[in-house]
Amino acid sequence: MAISRTKGMVIRGEFGKVIVREKAGADLELGELVVVESNEAKILMQVFDLLYASQLSEQNIELVSGLQLEEQSAEEGTQDTTNSVTILEPRLRNYKLALLKGILLIENNKTRACKALPAFLSPVREVTKQDLAFITTPKDPLYLGKLRSGSKMLPVDIFLPGKEVFAHHILIAATTGKGKSNLTSIMLWDATKRPYCGMLVLDPHDEYYGRNHEIGLKDHPSGNVSYYTPKEPPVGAKTLKINMQLIKPQHFTGVVPWSDPQEQALYAYYKEYGNTWIEKIIMNIPLERTGTFTEGTMTVLRRRLLNLLDLEWNGQQLFCQGIFDLNAGLTTIKDIGNEVEQAKTVIIDTSHFKGATELLIGSMISAEILQRYQQYKRQGTLHTKPVVSIVIEEAPRVLGKEVLERGGNIFSTIAREGRKFQVGLCAITQLPSLIPREILANMNTKIILGTEMAAERSAIIESAAQDLSEDSRNIASLDKGEAIITSNFARFALPIKTPLFKEYALEDKAKEEENKIKEELVFEEFEAEE
Repeated sequence: MAISRTKGMVIRGEFGKVIVREKAGADLELGELVVVESNEAKILMQVFDLLYASQLSEQNIELVSGLQLEEQSAEEGTQDTTNSVTILEPRLRNYKLALLKGILLIENNKTRACKALPAFLSPVREVTKQDLAFITTPKDPLYLGKLRSGSKMLPVDIFLPGKEVFAHHILIAATTGKGKSNLTSIMLWDATKRPYCGMLVLDPHDEYYGRNHEIGLKDHPSGNVSYYTPKEPPVGAKTLKINMQLIKPQHFTGVVPWSDPQEQALYAYYKEYGNTWIEKIIMNIPLERTGTFTEGTMTVLRRRLLNLLDLEWNGQQLFCQGIFDLNAGLTTIKDIGNEVEQAKTVIIDTSHFKGATELLIGSMISAEILQRYQQYKRQGTLHTKPVVSIVIEEAPRVLGKEVLERGGNIFSTIAREGRKFQVGLCAITQLPSLIPREILANMNTKIILGTEMAAERSAIIESAAQDLSEDSRNIASLDKGEAIITSNFARFALPIKTPLFKEYALEDKAKEEENKIKEELVFEEFEAEE
């Protein structure tokens, strides 16, 4: 059994703010987990603030510090230590205080909400692996990292119930450089080997597949990854081509800003000309049954469609310069939907597109997936299908307040209703404050990495599944790779440390290969016995 060091002693406080005197040299940290014994149970607590304290008055401290500062040798840069002023028994007179909040009451490896104060003058000790035996691997697990106590990583793997977590949406929030991509890569790597989920990844930086990196999802031992790219697909990847007949006006809604007349023209042309409506707009063929629109509206509409879809019109013939095509790509959207439904991870390389084009592609695929799953629910077969999570970077582009004021889109529809159909969002952002509170509240799992801006911390804290009202400083002080998970599917706000993706992937890949060799040996022995 691991030896647990005493960290301090309870000396006063109130519920939610227990004050502990730190033992000299214990070096308690923000976010550190500690344990206080309470009768037959244990109280798991966490440090949320630190401060200095002294038995000396402020006046005497100022005097002592002044004497120590001024009793320096006349020679610059040296100090006469023989005459320095010392305080009698400094460890007893000067110390630090830690402010703790109760997290859980643990009794026989069962937990319940902490609703009591620890006994007065109770010793406070560091947490051990044995104290955390109640943290177990759930059904349909999703690995996210190891439990963290302050800056110390504990030997406890953290898994969440992946099927519920993905269906009820995930928000990953952090300042640039705090490890969002690393954490997302680990989450995708683990999800790719799980049969309960399919992942759709809109990748605007082309970083998850690992095309230009030493290791990425292309190296996953399951081979359960599909990669679509518009430029020079590597071996095993697919060229991204989408037929223009698949585009409908609603795919533009909420992801491309149109004026009212422009939007009305889109729907009017689609109603009259069906699958060839875009060609008819660009070729300037007038409506016959629905009415007319001003030349100014149609001119702007043609120009924007040409730019958005990367088309060229010479007055006689329409040329396709990008991924949208007149002939190829009729089954692309359906193929992606099939792969996601088969619990594959599908990565769409959108790094070559403007933001609006990327969102149009995501809108088309997301609409296909949601429509399928809505149909499965009506048929009563939804429970046989894997949950789907759609990973989208810079989420305020489709979930921001200003965007949604102009009208909803497929992503906001999924955020509000998707969990009923096993379709969820994994929204990644630096600016959660731009997302409406209603949408944030629907994101039932939030993974919070280092966030230094107060407004962003406040937005996350106000919509968290657990009480993080005292954790603003803790969140601001998170180092790269450190995170706090607040979820409806976790007993408490879990502080974690994510490993480096490269190290994690290589280690996991080696384990898979080792297990495969063992299975082959067992099979060969069985065959020999037969």
